[in-house]
Amino acid sequence: MAHDIRIVTESELRGAVALDLTTVDVIERAFAALASGSVVMPPILSMDLAEANGEVDVKTAYIPGFDGFAIKVSPGFFDNPTLGLPSLNGLMILFSAKTGLVEAVFLDNGYLTDIRTAAAGAVAARHLAPETVETAGVIGTGVQARLQMQAAHLVRPLQRLLVWGRDPVKSADCADDLRRDLGIEVEAVADPAALVAESQLVVTTTPARAPIIRADWLHPGLHITAIGSDQSGKTEIDPQSLVAADAYICDSVRQCEVSGELEAALAAGVWTKGTPTELGAVITGAATGRTSPEAVTICDLTGTGAQDTAIATHVARTLGDAGTLIRT
Repeated sequence: MAHDIRIVTESELRGAVALDLTTVDVIERAFAALASGSVVMPPILSMDLAEANGEVDVKTAYIPGFDGFAIKVSPGFFDNPTLGLPSLNGLMILFSAKTGLVEAVFLDNGYLTDIRTAAAGAVAARHLAPETVETAGVIGTGVQARLQMQAAHLVRPLQRLLVWGRDPVKSADCADDLRRDLGIEVEAVADPAALVAESQLVVTTTPARAPIIRADWLHPGLHITAIGSDQSGKTEIDPQSLVAADAYICDSVRQCEVSGELEAALAAGVWTKGTPTELGAVITGAATGRTSPEAVTICDLTGTGAQDTAIATHVARTLGDAGTLIRT
């Protein structure tokens, strides 16, 4: 029997789905589903390709009640810019949850991963950041730094934004882009400690393998979302910070133990608070996140297959006639 598979390009996907509150809500529902305990989500398949200065992650999840499930392949080859190529690319394959047949191939070059990751940051801010965020800060200057601040602005309208990166030129460029996109005051700063001190919300977006944020920088009324530590050995935050915070929240404890900020805290022997709370439990009300305006909270986002399935099935519903049908 013939079967149609829809092939969709990045440009077509950009026309079908954007980083907006609808997307944030889609990803929030994926976190809530994880809290139910019924999601089938295997460990991340991750390859660190040191000789090529690259890495590859494969993620997937089956969410009961969803029409489909996605398998996402996400390579990052970090010398590519010297060749005039992007560092990140990849694709998502959407399968029917009823038959297992391939329904669509999304040739997104990482676009869907970018927006679902940014949306996850917005979910974390919505549930853990102070109700009022006048000043936010972003550590990092790449695509995700820009998207994370756009996403944060959706749920916590910002008045002022600070940007820090190791390269002052890239920091200034990132600040210029965000000033144009958000229409607020944006400043590139030379000192990450000052950025943290002046911010109520900080997002870290780097591939760092040594901490950037120190524990003694934490201050009342601060929320930090860390998204850069998505492979073993990466860490952006002093492990002692996790213990010093009033609440440390994981997207997936199992993942954070081996590829998030928690990995470094466990390796250093400083984590003494038992099994951390997961963001899905905070969303559903099964657990507590921020307990007061003065509390210090940290959210560790390693990126889950549930998010990929959620964004892929959302895209499938919004595509209309976009893409090309291939009969097999």
